[in-house]
Amino acid sequence: MNCREALEQPKPENPPALPIVLVAAAALIDEQGRVLIAQRPEGKSMSGLWEFPGGKIEPGETPEFSLMRELEEELGIETRECCFSPIGFTSHSYETFHLLMPLFVCRIWKGEPKALEHQDLCWVNPRDLYNYEMLEADVPLISQLGS
Repeated sequence: MNCREALEQPKPENPPALPIVLVAAAALIDEQGRVLIAQRPEGKSMSGLWEFPGGKIEPGETPEFSLMRELEEELGIETRECCFSPIGFTSHSYETFHLLMPLFVCRIWKGEPKALEHQDLCWVNPRDLYNYEMLEADVPLISQLGS
């Protein structure tokens, strides 16, 4: 349902309280302008879906520091906080939690990304991201990449 249709409906009640999960994600963009997406591994929730790499922000971490840690753990690449530029965020309710996730662009890193914790990695032209089965929360972020 789009916003115009929703405004024609009765005002909704406040949804039940869900824990808020803070996650940071990165759109790694290579020299050809392609974006790296990662396929969630077997055995994890939402297995097989594609996502922007990143992860939970731990207590005391900034989103940028969280990305430094997560990208090293997940992809084996090295970054610094100054390598990230925020370009958007998403706010999305799943069944058991509400996700808040800033998306950062990163164009410079050290090392070659490897699927250390994912099933697969794929470099994709931003306009082609809609052809991949992405996590629901990640889909609105695609337009932030200027596709």
